[in-house]
Amino acid sequence: MKVKAAQLLIKCLEQEGVEYIFGVPGEENLDIMDALLDSEIEFIVTRHEANAAFMAGTYGRLTGKPGVCLATLGPGATNLLTGVANANMDHSPIVAITGQAGLDRQHKISHQYYDLVSVYEPVTKWNTQVKKAEIIPEVVRKAFEVAKGEKPGAAHIDLPEDIAAQDVDATPIEVRKPTKFEAGERVIKEAATMIEKAKHPLILAGMGVERGHAEGSLRKLVEKVDIPVVHTFMGKGAISWRNDLSLLTAGLSGKDYISCGFEEADLIIAVGFDMAEYPPKNWNPGGQTPVLHVDTREAETDAHYPVEHSVIGDLAENLKQLESAMSAAKRNNDWVSHVREQALQESDAFSGDESFPVKPQKIISDLRSVMREEDIVISDVGAHKMWMARMYHAYEPNTCLISNGLASMGIAVPGAIAAKMVHPEKNVVAVCGDGAFQMSSADLETAVRLKLPIVILLWRDEGYGLIEWKQLNEFKRASNVKFGNPDFIQLAKSYGFEAIGIREGGQLKDALQEAIDLNKPVLIDCPVDYSENTKLTERLGKLLC
Repeated sequence: MKVKAAQLLIKCLEQEGVEYIFGVPGEENLDIMDALLDSEIEFIVTRHEANAAFMAGTYGRLTGKPGVCLATLGPGATNLLTGVANANMDHSPIVAITGQAGLDRQHKISHQYYDLVSVYEPVTKWNTQVKKAEIIPEVVRKAFEVAKGEKPGAAHIDLPEDIAAQDVDATPIEVRKPTKFEAGERVIKEAATMIEKAKHPLILAGMGVERGHAEGSLRKLVEKVDIPVVHTFMGKGAISWRNDLSLLTAGLSGKDYISCGFEEADLIIAVGFDMAEYPPKNWNPGGQTPVLHVDTREAETDAHYPVEHSVIGDLAENLKQLESAMSAAKRNNDWVSHVREQALQESDAFSGDESFPVKPQKIISDLRSVMREEDIVISDVGAHKMWMARMYHAYEPNTCLISNGLASMGIAVPGAIAAKMVHPEKNVVAVCGDGAFQMSSADLETAVRLKLPIVILLWRDEGYGLIEWKQLNEFKRASNVKFGNPDFIQLAKSYGFEAIGIREGGQLKDALQEAIDLNKPVLIDCPVDYSENTKLTERLGKLLC
């Protein structure tokens, strides 16, 4: 039986198990929007296309299934582009669909027409335009397979409006489970020998651990052979921060306590690590420390990432095999305890601080104290991201979400919306600077419309704090980073949020607990003392390992 091509597209998305499409409707996707009325797929209307892609990317990261976003042609598609690029570089599976001008006007200058396949080419794993309605099942199946295949990322489908309106006789293609590959016995034995010969091996855990559900296998290996673990921003929680072998988080471009761990190591075991997470030149500046590369794909070529041996394939299974191939070991890890103590003392030193505006260390201490182990925080991009990455310690993977690939500002509010949709049983807090918040704050309305009780913790400093931090470090003066703000309390209330203003240094912890207990959308406006930024730089500059 013939159906419209747009209806066939929706049936193919249903076959893929799509629950939501995040997006903004437009003229060139009218047929798709109409077809959705007869589908169980829920269309989530967003207030900006970039936010739709941020939501889809967060959904993809938390579920492992490609999130889907939709925009019309021209400005809709170019707005969507940033969020798609962000998901692609963060290795979050996503399928972006754009409406497009009809084929009959693509040969000439035409209203809102750009060649979107060319525009999306650099920021996707694969993208195509549908030029015949009959190929829609193949296009959709390939887009989802590519998007969630290792390493995950973005796929893009461009659907011209005249193709979407055509009648077609075709059916969706059956979804099949992907084949998993494991390393061979010889490869595992060679890796085990390398680790056993090393005096001070160090594991660098990246986002691939969480993506491959390999944290259980990693934890067993760590405990058996007594190897410390340092996490990237995106790999936080691969082992619990409470574990004495956790060296917490690395990622600052300059020296930090964790730098001492890398200097001590004579073998780096990079597990599920991607170079976009933390450039090797920052932790292996001389390129002298050998690397054991354990991942789903061969390593990118980098002069500071000297791979001596690779274990490629399913992470969880390969780590399990590696653990079986090794004998239990007990190492002298006094240096690990020393590094941990220094890093944790910095956090503990500010837990009782009541100065105002509130210091970053105190904000994070209060936030961690009210969040459960399984709850989710999503950090936006800015100065607060650096503090959150260093000092908000995670028990489990995917409980502190930080974008560190493209690292686009504006991700936290839409990300929190998607996270709450995926995990309604968990408390979800978006940590935003006032600069990033204003880039996506229109979707506060979406959170209210969907009745999602997210909490937004706003760090307010009236400027682009991270850029000022870098300017002061390099030039000893700031340039063009200050701006004005609205009354965030009134703004939040106008959208239907509850709102709490912090006026004293000791008020935040109770406010956070109140916000969570309200079980409503809540914004907390908290002035932050970013003079701590340069003080931190000065302290770390004097650090001796």
